[in-house]
Amino acid sequence: MLDINLLRKDLNSVLERLLARKNPQPYLDVDAFTSLEAERKAIQTRTEELQSGRNSLSKKIGQLKGQGAAGQAELDSVMAQVAEIKIELDVSAARLEVIQAQMQQVLTALPNLPHASVPVGSDEHGNIEVRRWAPNGSPDNQAANLGFTPKDHVELAEPLGLDFESATKLTGSRFSVMKGPIARLHRALAQFMLDVHTTEHGYTECYVPYMVNGESLYGTGQLPKFEGDLFAAKKGGQDGEEQPDHTALYLIPTSEVPLTNLVRDEILSEDQLPMRFTAHTPCFRSEAGSAGRDTRGLIRQHQFDKVEMVQIVHPDTSYQALDEMVQHAEIIL
Repeated sequence: MLDINLLRKDLNSVLERLLARKNPQPYLDVDAFTSLEAERKAIQTRTEELQSGRNSLSKKIGQLKGQGAAGQAELDSVMAQVAEIKIELDVSAARLEVIQAQMQQVLTALPNLPHASVPVGSDEHGNIEVRRWAPNGSPDNQAANLGFTPKDHVELAEPLGLDFESATKLTGSRFSVMKGPIARLHRALAQFMLDVHTTEHGYTECYVPYMVNGESLYGTGQLPKFEGDLFAAKKGGQDGEEQPDHTALYLIPTSEVPLTNLVRDEILSEDQLPMRFTAHTPCFRSEAGSAGRDTRGLIRQHQFDKVEMVQIVHPDTSYQALDEMVQHAEIIL
């Protein structure tokens, strides 16, 4: 979520950078935001004035009480003023709470601002190729260099135990069953990745819940915008109850959510950084994908496994950490 002070201090720059995302609908209702912000400032200024006045009157009350009957009339008047101030402060506090909730809704709907280095383009032709790599010659001619016609992953894996028919019977489309050699390979790959990341790359292996609360999904940006891509879970069946504290739980779309939220609402000291976490979990996504190639095989599954890497670092070293994580993923490949 963007720092609200960024919008307060330099709204025009924020709007300019949001426009670079080429969204046909504006991300921010500027009139609504500026109106809420103006009202918030007015209420806070008035609140400070009222609190200052109440403090002065409170001191006067002490003095008048010391005068006894002689100051009773004035004391009653001052007490009435303090009571009126309290009523106005209570009304202002209630209104401020509403405004802050509305501003929170505005902020949670805003995406991150593109980095200055990100190229701006209307389609994929605006992308910049950073580098290319191939073990034998050009990446464009890898199939020719193999000496045989390559198969896609479904043709390769079905004879080894990848079974979509059983998964459809058990659950529905976009799920898979793995048996025999392919199930063993699936398990071995996860083990291999975890071993490399923990013994060679300095990550701490974690076992995390497969369900998280809404606060965790707000923490990593899935909520509120992508709630439709999540699977919600209720205790006691389809029409069952939510948790006793009435917080909805969701199946994780990626272990990035629980791993990142390990430090949510915490202030870390620099000597705790960097933190490197890795976890192997199933991931659950209800996203539809597109018809055809994207829905064939294991590409767009509602459930799939992933070994995730998360680093918590100082902002000054974030891009260095990103490059390091890309390298760690490349080493695995």
